[in-house]
Amino acid sequence: MTLNMLVVDDSAVMRSVIIKTLRLSGLQIGEVHQAGNGVEALKVLHENWVDLALVDLNMPVMNGEELINEVRQNKETSDLNIIVVSTEGSERRINSLREKRVEFIHKPFVPEDLREMVFKLTGVENEQQHNGFADASGDFDF
Repeated sequence: MTLNMLVVDDSAVMRSVIIKTLRLSGLQIGEVHQAGNGVEALKVLHENWVDLALVDLNMPVMNGEELINEVRQNKETSDLNIIVVSTEGSERRINSLREKRVEFIHKPFVPEDLREMVFKLTGVENEQQHNGFADASGDFDF
């Protein structure tokens, strides 16, 4: 199965890092959409099929928690797999997010941890037959 993803972060650099990491992960990645805040993300979700969203918490206009609440309240997106990728993360906040069926990974993250979390949430097998990243020996330019 090919995964369509949405990366939501107000930092274009961080979006690029996450997208590059996903593309090198060995997972079967289809379309990767980007949004700089929650409002842009809702528009993308309205216009495209997305299997997984990776969401920052601190963003202008509409933050990550507000986006997650909107997504969970909409019957068309309520089952969307979501991973919060953030520098913030008190235990209380992480537990609150998990109650909303959201996983959490701290920035900076280890690429293998992100891949494993995507696999855990989606059940999609690694297209490589080994537990590692697809040819990550090349340049890793962001």
